[in-house]
Amino acid sequence: MGKLSGRTMGTTYSVKYHGDGVISSEKVHEQIDAALSEVNQQMSTYLPESELSQFNSSDSTNGQSVSPATAYVVGEAVEIHQQTDGAFDVTVGPLVKLWKLNDPKSSPIEPTDDQIEQARERTGIDKLAVQTSPPMLSKSNPRLEIDLSAIAKGFGVDRVCEVLNGLGIVNFMVEIGGEVRASGVREDGKAWRIGVESPQVGQRDLTRVIPLANYAMATSGDYRNFRGKGPAAYTHILDPRTGRPLAYRGVSVTVLAKTCLEADALATALVVMGQEKGAPWCEEHGVAALFQHRTSDGPSKAYATSAFDKLAPTGKPARLE
Repeated sequence: MGKLSGRTMGTTYSVKYHGDGVISSEKVHEQIDAALSEVNQQMSTYLPESELSQFNSSDSTNGQSVSPATAYVVGEAVEIHQQTDGAFDVTVGPLVKLWKLNDPKSSPIEPTDDQIEQARERTGIDKLAVQTSPPMLSKSNPRLEIDLSAIAKGFGVDRVCEVLNGLGIVNFMVEIGGEVRASGVREDGKAWRIGVESPQVGQRDLTRVIPLANYAMATSGDYRNFRGKGPAAYTHILDPRTGRPLAYRGVSVTVLAKTCLEADALATALVVMGQEKGAPWCEEHGVAALFQHRTSDGPSKAYATSAFDKLAPTGKPARLE
């Protein structure tokens, strides 16, 4: 069994794989790191020379050339925005900065309504255009910015999977910052197994263990990253439709999908939508999702869509083997 790990996109990654005739682990590690470095150079908002940073800092409304990968991910983000009626929006960077949601050490000071409205004027998928041939991005508002943090890790997982497939490796599990995709089986012939945590603060109890085969899994929630206490507490997840962070509710949504990009983005969108609207939407669109919310007096409660139950039926103890 080959095992690799490292850092990327401000978090950690891990890869497990096995197979006959697999090349050296050093070669595998080298190609994975090269692929992830390329994704960072394309889509990071922290690297000033990245394609995305260059687009964000430009005040031009003309088309700007980008890599096919960047155009693809932004195009997928636009499509998911449309599918979810605006619950997913990669143009909310100005609002994220205003609320300092990416800086957990900063003092939580609520912006004024005027500040929020001014930031919202610089957001909106309708101000963004994506072209794939040739790959190009353009914006009608020169101050528009793109932030792919809610979808890029998922794409990074998919990209590593492409690298492994290209090396002839078909049995593997890839994880970046908690987003996972698996192919084939473990070395013992059993399915890869991934635990789903309860959305309880300070706990790591598993509510389900998912046998993952040729699927990706991503979870989004508010139970690890929130500010304030009591009714005033709010999360790091911003609702694009209001320009404000979601109130802390102790919730999580886990999504199973064929690609980790899709699972990553939909998990975030469904937390924004909430179970009341998100669960019927999932049933209508055949999305495999598990909604969980904390209770004040005991274990979390969960609702699984029919597609999720087909892929990950209940009835087995929630433990990893």
